[in-house]
Amino acid sequence: MSRPRNNPNSRGGRDDGQGGPRGGQKRPPHRDTRASNERAQQQRGNPSGNNASRSSSGGPKAHGNRGGSGGRESELSVAARQRLEALRSEHDPSDDDKPDADRDTYVDVPGGIRLQKALAQAGVASRRASEDMIASGRVAVDGHTVRRFGARVDPQSSEIRVDGMLVATAPDLLYYALHKPRGVISTMWDPHGRPTLADYTESEERLFHVGRLDTDTEGLILLTNDGELTNRLTHPSYEISKTYLAKVPGPVPNRVVKQIRKGVELDDGWVKVDSFRALDNLEPTALVEVRLHEGRKHIVRRLLKAVGHPVSELARTEIGPIGLNALKPGTSRALTAKEISELYTAAGM
Repeated sequence: MSRPRNNPNSRGGRDDGQGGPRGGQKRPPHRDTRASNERAQQQRGNPSGNNASRSSSGGPKAHGNRGGSGGRESELSVAARQRLEALRSEHDPSDDDKPDADRDTYVDVPGGIRLQKALAQAGVASRRASEDMIASGRVAVDGHTVRRFGARVDPQSSEIRVDGMLVATAPDLLYYALHKPRGVISTMWDPHGRPTLADYTESEERLFHVGRLDTDTEGLILLTNDGELTNRLTHPSYEISKTYLAKVPGPVPNRVVKQIRKGVELDDGWVKVDSFRALDNLEPTALVEVRLHEGRKHIVRRLLKAVGHPVSELARTEIGPIGLNALKPGTSRALTAKEISELYTAAGM
């Protein structure tokens, strides 16, 4: 007679090394309580629960938090990840606004660019140096002192000043210094085909010339498409000084120097110079410097002829704060941001 096989449901049967239920009761279905125990431990805040132990013992590892940045970034395309890295590299914590208690009264321009970027693009200073000026309270926008690096401005319309001097931030405004050669007429076009100022500029924009020079006079002429600045620089009420070097018969006596400084009467009125001096007072030719803010026609030539020293060569070397410096005849250069601001100041802007 063969022995009966162990039956989990029979009395005295064994399923896990222990005796089965007594009294003929049915054994309840087997349940793995491991998951419920894990949940209970997590609810009790047990840091040493089964999840952690299983992960550390080589069991199934918990997946990363899909809501975290690491999970999201891993799902991005290559192009999207590159753009994200570019944005992170461009971010500067110093660009963030200061707390409300330190905010200024300036209202940002929607869609504008950062103030320090506008200053850097205008050539005022590097971005970092511009930030230093902003932090020092040296920069004002539309009449408001701005100390926030994240302030947004419109380079085309915002009035930006550094140390009270207006900054040219509009990208479409052009400013040039030209050394006009002798034999060139002071216009942008000539119906007779003679050489004009336009022959010495490469800009396709319409430019205005600040002041005029005789055809036989060489020297500094400013070219710009800033109409308001042109009007102010050429209007007599703003008294923009102009400096000339002239070759005359020499030497020039001291009495003539004193006479010119005191004032000389011409047919159309008195001429009052700002300054006059002889640089090379030699014989037979002297080099003199005349500075005045008048703009009457042939004024320097008529002045020196009236005192007995007619001009043989004449060149204008300065207009207000802008100097000819080492610019050669027939060449031009763009004005610096500092020079443009100085012109604005001289013109009362």
